Amino acid sequence: MTLADPFSHPALLYGSEPEYAAATAAFVREGLAAGEPVAIAVPARNLALIEAELGADAAAVRLLDMGAVGRNPGRIIPGVLLDFADRHPGERVRIIGEPIWAGRSATEYPACAQHEALINFAFAGRQATILCPYDVGALAPEVVKEAARTHPVLCDAAGEWPSGDYAPGRVIEEHNQPFEEPGEFASLRFDDTNLAATRHLAAEQAALLGFASSRIDDIRLAVAELGANSLDHGGGAGTIRIWAAAGRLVCEVSDRGHIRDPLAGRIPVDPRRPGSRGLLIVNLLADLVRVHTRPGATTVRAYFDLPAGP
Repeated sequence: MTLADPFSHPALLYGSEPEYAAATAAFVREGLAAGEPVAIAVPARNLALIEAELGADAAAVRLLDMGAVGRNPGRIIPGVLLDFADRHPGERVRIIGEPIWAGRSATEYPACAQHEALINFAFAGRQATILCPYDVGALAPEVVKEAARTHPVLCDAAGEWPSGDYAPGRVIEEHNQPFEEPGEFASLRFDDTNLAATRHLAAEQAALLGFASSRIDDIRLAVAELGANSLDHGGGAGTIRIWAAAGRLVCEVSDRGHIRDPLAGRIPVDPRRPGSRGLLIVNLLADLVRVHTRPGATTVRAYFDLPAGP
C-alpha cells in the first residue's frame, strides 16, 4: 500500500469485552453515518457483543459468524471480504473481520497469518476499510506481535499509530514452511492414466471415517481439483497421501509445480475465463488449506473436520 492507497487495514488491539464492544460499534456507526455498506465477520460470541452494543443499528449491517464462514482462512478473502465488496460496486465498504481467536489451533495459525498479510495485496487500490480485532489478553504475545507485521496501522482505546514493523510479504514467506511428516497414510502416485483413482481413494477413506455422502462428494471434488492442477501445472504427475489426525481427514497432493502468486486460490475468477479455479474450489470446500511451495515442489494439504461421533 502507498500513502495514496484508498485501502485501510488497521488492527484493533483490545483487552476486554467492553473495550471491544465500544470500539467496534463506534467503527460501525462511523461507517453507517458516512453511508458506507458495513459487514461484520467475527466469532459468534463476539458477534453477539457487537450486535447488543449496536442495538437497532445492527439491522443495517451484514452479520456473519467467522467461525463458520471463515473456518478455513483461505476462504475469507474470496468468500467473505471480496464477496461483500463486490456486492457494492463503486462504494466504499467497511468490514470488521476477526480471523484469529484463542481457539485457533497451531495448525491453523500459519494460514491465518498469511491471510492477514494477503488482505493487503488483495485489496490494494480498493475503496475499503477492514478492521481486524486482536484479543491481547487471550492470544499469545507472538500472535499479537505479528499483527503489527500484517497491518500498517494499529489502534487501541487510546488512539492509533502507524506500525513500524509492517512487512506482509515477509510474513507470507516465513509461514511458507515444509510440513511435518504424517504417521500412517494411504498413498498413490498418479498421472493422466489413473487420476480417477485419487478420487476413489479419497472417497473410500472418507467413508471409512463416517463422512456423510454430501461431504464425501466435497472431498472427492477437492482431490480431483488438486490432481488436475498437478497434471496441468505440476509436471504432469503427482502423489496423493491421505490420513486422519487431530480430528481431521487430511488429503495431501504434492507435485513438481511452483505456485508463484501467493493470492492463487484467493481471488474469484471471471466466469468467462476457462480453468484456473482449482485451488479456489478447494479453499471453498475444505475446513483448512495449507500450502508449501518452492521452485520445483508444491504440497497442498486440504483438511476436513471429522464428523461428530454418535
